[in-house]
Amino acid sequence: MCEFFVKADPIQYEQRSRTVRMHGVLTSIRLENMVWDLLAEMAEDEGCTTNALIAQFHDEILAHRGEVPNFASFLRVTCMRYMRRRMLALERQQAEPRSPALQVAAAEAMTTPLQGTGTHGLGTLRPVISPIRAR
Repeated sequence: MCEFFVKADPIQYEQRSRTVRMHGVLTSIRLENMVWDLLAEMAEDEGCTTNALIAQFHDEILAHRGEVPNFASFLRVTCMRYMRRRMLALERQQAEPRSPALQVAAAEAMTTPLQGTGTHGLGTLRPVISPIRAR
């Protein structure tokens, strides 16, 4: 199991700082490249920019908790929860009975190589067929 993790491309866990504007104030956030890629994917799903999504997260956690003690960690955990939700949705989708044609398409999707994407060209892996988003 460890071999899978230790062979990860070091660029994925390399950190990068970005400046984000929240309510007219510029702030710097330092996150791993893989986290930035997931935030960009989430923003695309929501139809907004990464900066707009981050500002929305900040506003919502501030309204809910009254403070934001460690916003970078919050963003990391948010990305993990997003991936977990996608995984569970895919598992539920695969557990549902399907027509024979859909079963063939699903089997082909499972054997199709992953496509590289990412905001900085470092190749974050995404399935060719995205699972249905759980809401």
